[in-house]
Amino acid sequence: MKLAIVGAGWAGLAAAVAAVDAGAEVTVYESSRVLGGRARALGAERPDGTPLTLDNGQHILIGAYTQTLALMQRLGQDLDTTLLRLPLGLPYPDGSGLQTPPWAARWPAPLDAVAAIATARGWSWRERWALVRASIGWRRRGFVCPPSLSVAQLCAGLPTRVVDELIEPLCVSALNTPGALASAQVFLTVMRDALFGPGHAGLGASNLLLPRTDLSALLPQAAARWLDHQHPGRSRLRLGARVLGLQRQPMGWQLHGLQDGTRFDAVHGRVIWATAAGPAAQAMQEAALQAHDKGSADSLATWADTAAAMAFTAITTVYAWAPGVRLAAPMLALRATPQAPAQFVFDRGQLAPTDAAAQGVLAFVVSASVGERAAVQAAVLQQAACQLGLDNLQAIQTVVEKRATFACTPGLRRPPAAIAPGLWAAGDHVDGPYPATLEGAVRSGLAAARQALAR
Repeated sequence: MKLAIVGAGWAGLAAAVAAVDAGAEVTVYESSRVLGGRARALGAERPDGTPLTLDNGQHILIGAYTQTLALMQRLGQDLDTTLLRLPLGLPYPDGSGLQTPPWAARWPAPLDAVAAIATARGWSWRERWALVRASIGWRRRGFVCPPSLSVAQLCAGLPTRVVDELIEPLCVSALNTPGALASAQVFLTVMRDALFGPGHAGLGASNLLLPRTDLSALLPQAAARWLDHQHPGRSRLRLGARVLGLQRQPMGWQLHGLQDGTRFDAVHGRVIWATAAGPAAQAMQEAALQAHDKGSADSLATWADTAAAMAFTAITTVYAWAPGVRLAAPMLALRATPQAPAQFVFDRGQLAPTDAAAQGVLAFVVSASVGERAAVQAAVLQQAACQLGLDNLQAIQTVVEKRATFACTPGLRRPPAAIAPGLWAAGDHVDGPYPATLEGAVRSGLAAARQALAR
């Protein structure tokens, strides 16, 4: 089988590995020169002139991301080397907040979460018991709720401190959508897997896994090496190849585009389109206009309309540096307000202790970000001075992904994996149980490959 995959992000590369492993002949087309899509490495320079590698956004994994972690191992990655494992916790700079005590760090889920709740600094027993009682209720109902319910409505009976210090940060970080607008059902699905899931390879489902390396090296580059070394005769990775359109032909789908200014045309029996939702919707709409039969035209147009109707939210990552800066932990939660927008800060020096360039580099993450880049950066640096006592930070680079994730709202309709005969979609926006996460992207890629090969 000749299979084409358009897009070399996490979804596209997951699909490529699965398809090649199953015996298909795969060609991956990627318009840029860097693998990884919206989770990739980014070259930068510290204010003192030292070059360093950042990411186009600070990401975090959890032990419940079973398919992503299994794929990383399949590609030869040592999880203990590439990921820093932390027990469940959202500690604030003053030491308050939820944090699993050391003696319970290796307890299986959900006992580790129970221990974290029982020892949360600054919480009253009434607040702790309210969260435990709510969690028991969610589990008793099978982590299912009416699809129209928001996270704020789901948690309306919880104490204000629990909502402000736990529910809202978890919701914004996982769904990139404020609790008042976020889907309670998707939130419950994430909570189910994180608190009661099996985890992977000895990891607790609720363990926080922070990348020790850049995101391109974490999975995309490992996938490219694996494809080249394991199945060099059945896989091709064409970087700088921009697919401009596709059209149904008797022998499959014809792709046409440009590579280094040179036009190319290729016919593949089947295609997995694994770009972001916006470009995918545009490509399917144009393909619908050129379709020779009404059935294909209708399928393509319906898929394009569904993808185009999705709303998206931004994530801003502010990278800053000061000599000798070291946080109390590799990751801290921050108290976010409209004037202090960052919800989390990561100490890149602690994540990569042997990387001299990373020492003193902090990454501030603003989920569901609004406002202009310069204004957000200034607000975050002021927040660092107020909440962390760091008034000597110098900005390195501020990365704004305006369409970082879809707005995960109640009852959201997401485009399906199947677009038209012989054509599938992959990406974190494709219909599935997870929000726009690395795990959602990988799952969609693996699922698309299974469907393409099954037919």
